[in-house]
Amino acid sequence: MNPHSRNTGSANPDDLLILLAVARSGRFTTAAESLGLNHTTVSRRIAALEHDIGGRTLARTPGGWELTDLGRRAVRAAEDVEAAVGTILQDDEDADQVTGVVRLSATDGFSAFIIAPAVAELRRKHPRLSVEIVNVTRRALQHRSGLDLEVVVGEPQVHRAEAIRLGSYTLGMYASRDYLEEFGTPVSVEQLSAHPLVYFIDSMLQVDDLDAPRRLVPGMPDSLSSTNVFVHVEATRAGAGIGFLPCYLADRHPDLVRLLPEEFAERLPYWMVLRPDSLRQPAVALVAEALRRRTAAVEDELSGR
Repeated sequence: MNPHSRNTGSANPDDLLILLAVARSGRFTTAAESLGLNHTTVSRRIAALEHDIGGRTLARTPGGWELTDLGRRAVRAAEDVEAAVGTILQDDEDADQVTGVVRLSATDGFSAFIIAPAVAELRRKHPRLSVEIVNVTRRALQHRSGLDLEVVVGEPQVHRAEAIRLGSYTLGMYASRDYLEEFGTPVSVEQLSAHPLVYFIDSMLQVDDLDAPRRLVPGMPDSLSSTNVFVHVEATRAGAGIGFLPCYLADRHPDLVRLLPEEFAERLPYWMVLRPDSLRQPAVALVAEALRRRTAAVEDELSGR
């Protein structure tokens, strides 16, 4: 008998909840750990669910498991089951729908300046909410298994996802006061070319929009390069060279001086990317809205004004 032939029986609610766990994590092993099961049991229950509803619910991708169209419909039913169980466990007046883990990826600077305070405020009202952040500077993923949302630099080109523009930020050239006292203050682009650059590792930079310093001042030799923007800030403060830094991070340090602001004011957008089904989860929807509010509230700082 074909294990995926259509079956007229109803889906097992327990199997639906297992599928929901796999959909949220993107991996059988992670879902198994969260449910207190083993990997084999999860695989077997997913197979049983697919037999019951007559088709595949998951497809393997380079990043993990993604839902099929049938799987997305099954997950919507699973969310209804989860919500119904939640009403049994709590009084209606006290029920807090904002629970569980929201997983997202974002750049280092955005995570510290926007996400951390936004989530801290949310958790005062919703203590059962948990947020996991993967810090990375890259283009939006085509397969975002295990992630509820991404925050990326530059307008994303994605399929089967919703992209929301959050706002923009400005990068500028900065040097420490001690560095300028020792090596002099460049007053032109030509003079700047003689100074070493503190910035991302060129060969590992995945976002084209972040290539400004090497495009505008190609003669600047690399000094200290890193995939972490906070390393850029601290290396610049320590006098390793001239850093191309987000203004909202650099302007917090009085020992840093912004150089040639008229020539170097690269303005880049932050975008939020979500799976189509993510906003159905109250926790994800609330986190997404909190990020929008926080980004709007600090617009002047992000812009370097």
